[in-house]
Amino acid sequence: MKAKPFIHIFLLCSSILPCHSQLTIEECYRKARNNYPLIKQYGLIEKSEAYNLENARRGYLPQVRFTAQATYQSDVTEIPFNATQLGIPGLHIPTVDRDQYKMEIGIEQAIWDGGAVRSQKKLLQAEADVNRKGTDTDLYAVNARVNQIFFGILLADAQLAQNKVLQSDLQRNCSQVASYIKNGIAHQSDLDALRVELLKAKQAEAQIAHTRQAYAAMLSQLIGEDIGRNTIFVKPDIPETTAVRSNNRPELALFDAQIRQLEAQEGRIKAGLMPRIGLFLTGGYGKPGLDMLENGFKAYYIAGLRLSWDIGNFWTKKNNQLNIKNSINTVEAQRETFLLNTALETTGSNAAIERYREQMEYDDEIIRLQESVRQASEAKMANGTLSGTELTRDIHAEQSARQDKIIHEMELLMAIYDLKHATGN
Repeated sequence: MKAKPFIHIFLLCSSILPCHSQLTIEECYRKARNNYPLIKQYGLIEKSEAYNLENARRGYLPQVRFTAQATYQSDVTEIPFNATQLGIPGLHIPTVDRDQYKMEIGIEQAIWDGGAVRSQKKLLQAEADVNRKGTDTDLYAVNARVNQIFFGILLADAQLAQNKVLQSDLQRNCSQVASYIKNGIAHQSDLDALRVELLKAKQAEAQIAHTRQAYAAMLSQLIGEDIGRNTIFVKPDIPETTAVRSNNRPELALFDAQIRQLEAQEGRIKAGLMPRIGLFLTGGYGKPGLDMLENGFKAYYIAGLRLSWDIGNFWTKKNNQLNIKNSINTVEAQRETFLLNTALETTGSNAAIERYREQMEYDDEIIRLQESVRQASEAKMANGTLSGTELTRDIHAEQSARQDKIIHEMELLMAIYDLKHATGN
């Protein structure tokens, strides 16, 4: 029973203290992809492929055709036969009327279509795969936007943190110089110089904060989630090596899918050269029927086996195949161009990574020396041998060195992730 008050206090404190959620760049990739409107394209592609394949499969089903017609002919077939002249009086050979009517229902069942339906299904599947790979490529471009925004926020956070340190140092020096003035060691102008730098630091803080707020709003829209003020953006670790072994960009899969689509079109051309064999049954009712000498409405049917062969496809076969080959060569040229541009981009990113690594090797030593200079200036200020303007110069120099390190680190991370994006890794 005595433990309950402590539990209540713990729960109350938990509800009062802010909750700091964390967000990594990999999570932003996933959330931005799932939130991007283009993600709906996958479902539409799947449905379209299913509908088209179902229609292609129905090519094996019996095909039913209904026709009806009514005609009036300027002449009809008559047998030039005079029974009286031949000595057969009373013999009459009827003729059909000039108005004729016909209604027919025909059913055809393919026995062998030369592979037309099979090639059509392969072509439809290849087209759907091209659409999917194209969507992969479009969605992959979202990662580059995430990189720019995410690292912009990290840079702003690092600059804000360093700005707080600068303001603390300036405020401390203002307090010390104020005491020096009371003791006659410093002048009011020395304090004013420090206060000007403090105001500039606060001004810079406001500007950086607005920039970060804009970046956070953009990222919130991109991932489809509200980003709280207490959200911590996790800075990625800097890897020791950035060696790239392979190129996994989705554009390469798109090129492969486009070539498979063209090869599927070649399969349809080959299927068009084959004959078709099928059964047919036609039932009808008309005037006249099948017996042209019986002038009246009659029912009739015709059943049989049909062979059809479009020989004209042979005349266009060679040009169609050459056109497909030319299209494949075009895709291969686009792939080679893409690989060359990617190689150039990779080379540039690797050079930038090495440059930023070398710069960072000197940053800590420069900061250490600038800090030593600033501390010496503070000591001189305390002895009355240094002005406030000179002190602010040394404080600003140390601050610039620290800012340079922050920028170099963010530039290095950006170059590393640009390399990852360029190679699909």
